[in-house]
Amino acid sequence: MGHIHSKEECTRALTGIGDALYVVGGKWKLRVVIALKSGNKRFNELQRTITGISARVLSHELRELEMNGFIKRNVFTQTPVIVEYELTEYSNSLDTVLTALSEWGIMHREKIRQERSVAQPVEMAE
Repeated sequence: MGHIHSKEECTRALTGIGDALYVVGGKWKLRVVIALKSGNKRFNELQRTITGISARVLSHELRELEMNGFIKRNVFTQTPVIVEYELTEYSNSLDTVLTALSEWGIMHREKIRQERSVAQPVEMAE
């Protein structure tokens, strides 16, 4: 994004970030998308894959991701009825975002780890 020079550019950037965070923000949405990158999954498979997510929260996140066009819910009407979730073509538009966030997160974790190790007092052997 670089430097923002005008009020209009600032407003546009803030609006864009706000819209993006509204759609994919929060603790779970991008994790659900990443979990589906390896292929279609049923609800319980997703819940096992995404450690710590409750059934209620997963259900809510799936509905919102479907509403925003990132996933598709497939219902197979055999007995028993099977419901699978899959990524849409539109979800690929998140690839650069996911890559950038992942790389930044790895870099940030390493930075914090290094700062903590430098800040630890070194005990001298007597």
